[in-house]
Amino acid sequence: MTDAFIYDAIRSPRGKGRPDGSLHEVTAVALSARVLNAIKSRNGLTGHAVEDVIWGNVTQVGEQGGCLARSAVLASDLDEAIPGLAINRFCASGMEAVNIAANQVKGGAGQAYIAGGVEMMSRVAIGSDGAAIAVDPALSMKTYFVPQGISADIIATEYGFSRNDADLLAVESQRRAAAAWKDGRFAKSVIPIHDQNGLPILAHDEYMRPGTDMQALGSLKPAFKDIGEGMPGFDKIALMKYPHLERINHIHHAGNSSGIVDGAAALLIGSADFGRAHGLKPRARIRATAKIGTDPTIMLTGPVPVTEKILRDAGMTIGDIDLFEVNEAFASVVLRFQQAFDVDPGIVNVNGGSIAMGHPLGATGAIILGTLLDEMERSGKGVGLATLCIASGMGAATIIEIV
Repeated sequence: MTDAFIYDAIRSPRGKGRPDGSLHEVTAVALSARVLNAIKSRNGLTGHAVEDVIWGNVTQVGEQGGCLARSAVLASDLDEAIPGLAINRFCASGMEAVNIAANQVKGGAGQAYIAGGVEMMSRVAIGSDGAAIAVDPALSMKTYFVPQGISADIIATEYGFSRNDADLLAVESQRRAAAAWKDGRFAKSVIPIHDQNGLPILAHDEYMRPGTDMQALGSLKPAFKDIGEGMPGFDKIALMKYPHLERINHIHHAGNSSGIVDGAAALLIGSADFGRAHGLKPRARIRATAKIGTDPTIMLTGPVPVTEKILRDAGMTIGDIDLFEVNEAFASVVLRFQQAFDVDPGIVNVNGGSIAMGHPLGATGAIILGTLLDEMERSGKGVGLATLCIASGMGAATIIEIV
């Protein structure tokens, strides 16, 4: 089987996912095209150089609908002979795009792909595409559906994480992200975004709040307590599924949950032959990929079983991994991962995560792979694992190694 390598990783800065965010006037197609053009120009790609563009996007409706991947190719400077595939595995869509591309290369279905994703959360509201699990009573009752924030609080309750635990992780995420930006650790991957007149719009992640401390977070009210304990009463649904819990401990709020932002990211994935043909040096090998389904009510525990699966499939142990990127969808997700594997927090999300910099749903999986790669090169680490929790109860993971 052919090896699949990462040749490049590029992302946009993450803009606040609100009308006053710096990227709000940029469409998903336009931001995707800018990232694709950066991949093309940085690597000297010409003609039908890649087999396909596989593009993750969660809210596939309106201007983000209609096979956004193909629209992005046509809006970019890539050759029109390159098609486009839009995929949706919720929060892991960007990672799944990369994993599909890698496995296509490994199987001989093309020499190279561009893979990644986009989400413009300031322009296309999360959930505006609808979801059967949330709106079809037959399915929602069967699965004991609750919103993700309730699921995060269920994890905290089930595994014993306090509000203090979650807030400490959030403060550390902000500190690490600010330090990483100050140290220039994202400089290799982040490309500034300009408007149609060439004027700069955004060159850094603007969601960050580097001055965040425990006192500031302590003043925030739990975000999901009202919908849990009041109407529509999601706590009662959760307790029907998990009767051993006396009550749901609501610890999550805006400060220890991932930020709503805009952003896009892309990786260039190819075989060794592709690299030689284009004069490119591989940065890392994609050693293994995995996905799994999990309990749809607690929903966000997927990083644990998918990590167990990918390690088992790769013939590895947790001790073989030098660095981890675990998407900070909510603080309890990362806390549970660290607890389950007894992992040193010092090697998890060392440059901060989505609590500090935001979570542009369809792009995040590709973003954290690029962040992991950059940090492995910077710190001299050999093997890294990235993983995300996923809505409706799933998990995804990728293991990469420096070459």
